[in-house]
Amino acid sequence: MKNYDDSKGGAHEIALGAKLESTRDAVYQGGHSKNANVFEIQGDSIVIRTGNCDCTTGACEAACLFDAIQRDENNNIVINSNCTGCGECLKLCSKQNLVGRKDSLALIELLKDRTTPVYALIAPAFSGQFSADVTSGKLRSAFKYMGFYGMLEVALFADILTLKEALEFDREIKTDEDFLLTSCCCPLWVALIKKSYKSMIPHVPPSVSPMVACGRSVKKMHPEAKTVFIGPCLAKKAEARDSDIADAIDIVLTFEEIVQLFELMGIDPASFEEDQSDHSSRAGRIYARASGVSEAVQNTLDRIRPGRKITLKAKHVDGVANCKALLKELSEGNIGANFIEGMGCIGGCVGGPKSLIDKDLAKDAVNRYGDDASFRTPADNPYVLELLYRLGIETVESLLDRDKYFTRNL
Repeated sequence: MKNYDDSKGGAHEIALGAKLESTRDAVYQGGHSKNANVFEIQGDSIVIRTGNCDCTTGACEAACLFDAIQRDENNNIVINSNCTGCGECLKLCSKQNLVGRKDSLALIELLKDRTTPVYALIAPAFSGQFSADVTSGKLRSAFKYMGFYGMLEVALFADILTLKEALEFDREIKTDEDFLLTSCCCPLWVALIKKSYKSMIPHVPPSVSPMVACGRSVKKMHPEAKTVFIGPCLAKKAEARDSDIADAIDIVLTFEEIVQLFELMGIDPASFEEDQSDHSSRAGRIYARASGVSEAVQNTLDRIRPGRKITLKAKHVDGVANCKALLKELSEGNIGANFIEGMGCIGGCVGGPKSLIDKDLAKDAVNRYGDDASFRTPADNPYVLELLYRLGIETVESLLDRDKYFTRNL
């Protein structure tokens, strides 16, 4: 299986190979990053120290809610395996000696192997990130030119998870005392629950994130494929390595990393032709901003269970500190809602540490893209049913089963 546009012929293939090789050299030598050595880091570190730590404020240590920052015998910061990639320490490092992991070289090596199809999985937060002129269709064409076999919008899989969580709510919420915690899409929220509030785990639906659902589905239909998730979030790099879901995603890149590669390869996505293949509903597209998951599940529940006696009463918070405060309230019995959403970044995914534009502008772009969708909910989306059928899931209600695509055990 080739992963380039056959219409361009062998000349494009040769040129692409040369461009990837020169881009690899530029990235390895530093490219657009003054911290060239972060490309050489091996292992699973998400935040990396690139210089001596001579500050005395301890701001990064105080900001970390996951006990991931320690000091060695020389008073230098050491990032341990508890790091989730939330990025709070990066914002507070006055010396800029802490940087996020970069995986650009790993992607280039994948793309250079012309026998393996590589798929780009673009996060719902992509709207507006690459300028207002870059549509999903143009972005798909740019990725194909870059050497990807294709691009999928993870929003379609957010559709599936929305439907699954609406069904979970309908099954589990039987009294006014019952409640569920989401969002499955935010690894920081999930990490806080797993690490510090384990008593809340029974209230978390056993759902993977849309990223994992997308990666697993691609690998089911194309077992030889490699999957590359692209979004605004550093924490997705850590999530992709979680032992129970590490089968889904091969590489995670941030928007910042992919833009650097576009620049090095001379690719302007706005100049490409449309390659439309957008099948997600409004529900899946608005996952990228705070309260989007709650709204998506609410609208879907209203669609599939109209007139339900106990209605969905949502509460949502954003920002790691706010998530922690809410979980503390819940653990003390202060509930006040039956569907509770947490997102680790202020504003939701659009406020991620590697978002390219202001979170409010990004939110507006996400909302506009959601409003442009042909379908309001996944229950109205025929592509959801078609995809489930291709995966061997015969009925929508089967999403409540412990399947191997959309389920995880916390």
